[in-house]
Parts: sequence; C-alpha cells; structure tokens
Amino acid sequence: MTAKIMKVLAVSLALWSAAKAAHAESPPPLPLSLDQAITRGLDSNLNALLAKTRADEAEGTRERRLANYLPHLRLETPFAWQTRNLSAQGITLPNARAVVGPFTSYDFRIYADQNILDLQSYHAIKAAEQEQKARQLDYRDVRGQVIRQVAVQYINAAYAEARVVTAKSRVETSEVLEKLASDQRAAGIADGLDVLRAQVQLANDRQYLLVTRNNAELARLSLARGIGLDLGTPIALTDTLAFKKLEGPQLEQAVQAALESRPDYRALFAQRASLDEQMKASRSRYLPRIVLSGNYGTSGQEMSKLDPSGMIQVNMVMNLFDHDRKGERMELDSRLKRNEEQIADLKLGVEQDIREALLNLNSADDQVLTARQGLALAEKELQYASDRFKNGVANNIEVVTAQDALARARDNELNALAQHVEAKIALARALGDTEKAYRLFLGIEP
Repeated sequence: MTAKIMKVLAVSLALWSAAKAAHAESPPPLPLSLDQAITRGLDSNLNALLAKTRADEAEGTRERRLANYLPHLRLETPFAWQTRNLSAQGITLPNARAVVGPFTSYDFRIYADQNILDLQSYHAIKAAEQEQKARQLDYRDVRGQVIRQVAVQYINAAYAEARVVTAKSRVETSEVLEKLASDQRAAGIADGLDVLRAQVQLANDRQYLLVTRNNAELARLSLARGIGLDLGTPIALTDTLAFKKLEGPQLEQAVQAALESRPDYRALFAQRASLDEQMKASRSRYLPRIVLSGNYGTSGQEMSKLDPSGMIQVNMVMNLFDHDRKGERMELDSRLKRNEEQIADLKLGVEQDIREALLNLNSADDQVLTARQGLALAEKELQYASDRFKNGVANNIEVVTAQDALARARDNELNALAQHVEAKIALARALGDTEKAYRLFLGIEP
C-alpha cells in the first residue's frame, strides 16, 4: 500500500513539474493590431502568393515574346572525319575512285539572326504586355480580397473577446444578485424560489461565459491561420471595437471612382487589349517577314591552315496557306465575346457593391446609436428592478428579466460595432484602392 502511495505521489509530482515548466516556457502573447494583422496576411496568404506568381509568370511570357525581336547568336565548331562518294553526287573522274577520303575538316563559325520586320511577333509582344498588366491588376485585386478577409477575421476575434468581457460582467452581476436573494431570504423578505431563480440565472451565465471563451479561442485560431502565424502563438488584440463615424461618398461619384480604379474591372480591359493584339498577330500571319542573317568564321582541313569565310543574307518569308489561322480566329472571337460579357456584368456588379456598402454603412451607423440607447435603458431597467427587489416591493422575476434584456442590449451594441467596421472595409473594397482606403476609413495612421 505504501509503495502504491509513493508511486502516485511521484507521478503527481512529475506532472506538476511538467505543467510548471510548460507554463514557465510559454511565450508572452503577441500584440497584434488590425493593421499589423493585415500586413502579415498580405505577406503570407496563399491566394496573394499565388497571384504574385501568376504576375511573375506573365512577365516571363513577355520576356520570351520580346526575344523574337532580339538578335540570336550561336557558335558552332564542327570537327569532321569523313569520306565522300563522288559518284553519288554526280561527279565522275577518269582513273579515280568513286569514294574519296578519309579526310578531316575544321570549322569555327558564329551565326546571327535578326528579325527586321515581323508584325506577328510585334503584336504578340504587345499582347503579352497587356496580359502582364492584367495579371498585375489581378494581384492587386487579390490583395484587396485578403485585406477584407483578414479584417473580418480580426473583427470576429475582437467581437468574440468583447463578448467574453460582457459574459464576465453578467456572471459578476448574477453573483451579486444571487447573494442579494440569499440575504433577502435570510431577512424574510424573499422566499426560496427567488434564491433558486437567482442561482439558475448564475449557472446560465457561467455556462454562457464558457461558451464565449471557447468561441474567442476559435476566432483567434482562425485569425492566426489567416495571417500565417504559428497556431500555438498566443495573440493579444490591441484594437477593440469602437465607433468612428464615416461620411460615405456620394453614390454617383463612388461608382465612377470605382470603375476607374477597381483592379478586377480594369483587368478585364487589359485582357481585351491583349485579345485585340492577338487578333492583329493572327492577321499578320499572312504578311511577309524579313529576316537578316549571316555567319562568319574559319574553316579548313588542317588547324594550321584555316581560312576565313562568311555570308550575309536577307530573307523574306511569307505564308501562302495556313489553315490553322481559321481555328485561331474562332478562338479569339469567342474570347472577345466572353470578355465583353464579363465587362458588362462586372460594371453592374461594381455599382451593386457600392450601393450595398453604402446601405450597410448607413444602417450600421443607425444600429450603433439605437443599440447604445437600448443599452442605457436596459441598465436603468436592471437598476430599478434590483432596487424593487431589494426593497421587497417585487420578487426577482423582474431582476432576471432585466438581466436578460441587458445581455441582449450589450450583444446588440457589440454586433452593431462589428458590422460598422465591416461596412467600412466593404466600402474600401468596393471602391477599389483597398490598401489605401481601409487605413483612411478606419483612421489608421500610415
């Protein structure tokens, strides 16, 4: 029996030591503002990284197309040991063998080619430049999406943490009211049902506190994943939900500004310009192409006797029949039609985004004001109900009802504040220049 007790004590001591060491080694929470979270998200978000690689790929395509109009140089140094069948080439010499050799030959030569006129390659280069511009605009658009995504995750985490604070306040209030009910019963003013009702309310509030704490951890976990942090890193949010009124722009001006700056909308125009250049390149397939080429080097049968030689020539190359151009034209026509439909649809989508963002912003303004008025009234209601119960005028049904009303009022305020910040981010995203606008709308110093 003594051995078992000693074994249990040893295991308990080891577990206590391990827990103490783990607690001592746990890193301090990482202070994280909304702006810092967005910066981290832009640096680590997978969609942003992939969009950047597509932009780099388009730049590489442009460089390859450009190479068609740059000089091409190559060096060749063949060394040959050979025999030749003269009769096979139509050469017959009296009293001579048909096959001559073997003999050696040396040749050291530089070859050069330069396109002088190649409209197909020229328009292909222009098409690649426009495609590169489109990919860069897509990259900007993805960064705007990441900003909104990370901002929403941060707001959700701040909202979840604020609900933990309000839940703690509810528990503290319920503890005070439960003690009041017990004191009132001891004084003969209240009965056992009042005490039981207060205890039930306290138990519910404690349960709600556990739920909100877990939700806050989940929200911080989602935020850490979204910005590329190690999931075990503790986070301390430095920005809380606060109301800063924003005067939204006029609808017509906002729509016009968005159409001029929205990267997703402008990317479609860059794609159309690329398709126009591809159409010109397709038509140029039947136009003549002029190429300047030449070579220079030395050759001979012995290394000590190499004589210089060279050549310069101008070639004109012209396609007479190329059935592939018909299929290419059909492909490009279909892409142009699809592009035009996308532009028309997104133009309406831009206006819809602006209208929705302004509606949500105005609604969030009103919700915050209304929620704060409701919160002030709910606090007064709880105070009056508590005084009535304390003075024995009524039982604590009014107190419990007022507690629930206050809890709803506090949650309404937090929800309205979160929606207001989200509406600002949505408006910045709808206008297009998200990276600059979100700091301006949220009052963040650059």
